[in-house]
Amino acid sequence: MPDAANQPDSAAPPGSAVPDAAAPGTAVVLNGAPRSGKSSIASAIQQMSQVPWMNLGADRFIEITPARLRPGIGLRPAAIADRPGGDRPDLEPLIPIMYDALYASIGAHLRLGLNVVADVAHHDDYVTLNGILYDCARRLEGLNVYFIGVRCADEVVWRRRRETWLRDENIPADAPVPELVRIWDREVHRPGIYDLEVDTSKSSADAWAGKILEHVESGPEPVAFRRLAAMAG
Repeated sequence: MPDAANQPDSAAPPGSAVPDAAAPGTAVVLNGAPRSGKSSIASAIQQMSQVPWMNLGADRFIEITPARLRPGIGLRPAAIADRPGGDRPDLEPLIPIMYDALYASIGAHLRLGLNVVADVAHHDDYVTLNGILYDCARRLEGLNVYFIGVRCADEVVWRRRRETWLRDENIPADAPVPELVRIWDREVHRPGIYDLEVDTSKSSADAWAGKILEHVESGPEPVAFRRLAAMAG
């Protein structure tokens, strides 16, 4: 499988397990709805590549967030909560700070020559906030970042939810897809500017991980984050 570290002269050498601190690393940011397969792709990238990829995704960040402040950056779109103030109005002031900290950490790893894979579920459907994704993109300006859209059919996402998070509820297999699944898919892919899009309802996480690594090694240079950063307010 091709390796993702074979970047231009400014990037770390592809065959080395030890990063070159003088050469910035590469980031792959996987953006998609919950249960779309982001975490599985991130794990597959780590397993397939012979160079280190550090997983700094949203799930890891939520784990280090105090329980009373969870889900933190995993806060649901306001349209799902469907009530005044959104899902957790008390958390909204913290969300930009938490995302800023996550992306500052990604940037720090890249500047030390480490590659990063991060799974996130960016959306802008808050009651008091907007433009978080654009600000995050601006924080990584000048670094090698691929923004990957991870899509998955609503029916498949719903089946995965039933079989994992909701398995103890014995939901019938023919239960209709709830609107919250469609809302997540709609909101997380706005504005839909990506370097590459994948669909885990059509191919496995391993297959897509290989495609992403190949794209990073031999595909076009990333432009999505530059475009998003230009949209920052």
